[in-house]
Amino acid sequence: MIGPFLHPFARPAATEFIDIVAGEGAVVTDARGRRYVDAMASLWYCNLGHGRTEIADAVAAQMRTLAAFHTFEKFTNPPAEQLCALVAELAPVPDARVFLTSSGSEAVDSAIKLARLAHAVSGNPQRRLIVSRRPSYHGVTYGGMAATGLPPNQEHFGPMLPDVVQVPHDDLAAAEALFAERGDEVAAVLAEPVIGAGGVHPPVPGYLEGLRALCDEHGAYLVLDEVICAFGRLGTWWGAERYGVRPDLATFAKAVTSGYLPLGGVVVGGAVRAALESDPDLVLRHGHTYSGHPSACAAGVAALGITRREGLLDRAVKIGERLSAGLRSLAEDGHVAGVRGDGAIWAAALHDDLSAPAVRDGMLERGVIPRPIGTSTIAFCPPLVISDAEVDQCVTALEEAVVAARRQRS
Repeated sequence: MIGPFLHPFARPAATEFIDIVAGEGAVVTDARGRRYVDAMASLWYCNLGHGRTEIADAVAAQMRTLAAFHTFEKFTNPPAEQLCALVAELAPVPDARVFLTSSGSEAVDSAIKLARLAHAVSGNPQRRLIVSRRPSYHGVTYGGMAATGLPPNQEHFGPMLPDVVQVPHDDLAAAEALFAERGDEVAAVLAEPVIGAGGVHPPVPGYLEGLRALCDEHGAYLVLDEVICAFGRLGTWWGAERYGVRPDLATFAKAVTSGYLPLGGVVVGGAVRAALESDPDLVLRHGHTYSGHPSACAAGVAALGITRREGLLDRAVKIGERLSAGLRSLAEDGHVAGVRGDGAIWAAALHDDLSAPAVRDGMLERGVIPRPIGTSTIAFCPPLVISDAEVDQCVTALEEAVVAARRQRS
């Protein structure tokens, strides 16, 4: 029977689901008592692992004091101010301010609006064009969806946000050609440091630096979508640091609270900040009911403290080394077609005779939850508290699932 919950990114007619009821560290448990290694940090976000009582206690304490209050116009609250100060301190640009949202999709929409607004109030209202890439993933609200370079995500939803164009990812010549033709219209270039849900594609050397140079030359802003990469996933606080690139705006979400409560935001760098602050009468007519939600911000303060205290940025590097070595051994043995990734986010490319969802199902049977992307990619983005044995279990489960899938086809 179809239940009342309409699941995201699922078939509306589906009736069978895995009921996850508990989690501890890098392991979650379903209603039948079966345990799984959470090889995707739930959905790219649970960097700190499950069952962190420190975060639960921080949220509970805040809720007993002030669970929620808006931050529009004249109002603020201590957790929002504390979190923004922490994020600004860690930010990949100096003298940053932080705009808060409840999700990565909202953060991307906010960055698009802030970029266009900053140009408009600086006397360049014609700068509305947003340049993104194929493939890419920037969310499901209309702004983020329009910028997302995955056509199936846009199908049947009607007209997209206007003035958004895409170029092939890592093709700097294509970006240069677009700027040569329409450079005076470009408001911003939007790029993930490592493309995540679009298939796990790290940038080729020099590419992000090339985008930065193009933006500088033509007066556009560079927006790095750090929703997956920020707060330790690549072994640095930001993907911008990992690749040595300075953004004008950077979106974040997911790991800022390790997913314990919904929270996202935009780091606003000096160029955009100066434009917004230049007119003392300007009102920023943008924001969300839960922007700066004190309980969510308390979760963020606690999560960032744990990330720093436990040295999880260094742990991300070690996880990536072990995971990538295991996946490459499968490629050498012919079980997978290729391996790509960086830090603690990796993917195995499957051979053409295999289906990613089928391989994922085989891994579920073996107690590991990865994420299939399209038909040919299996992604891994484990909690940064995963043990070496659990990393090895992920690799073994992939190998066994591939072998079993091929046996079924023969």
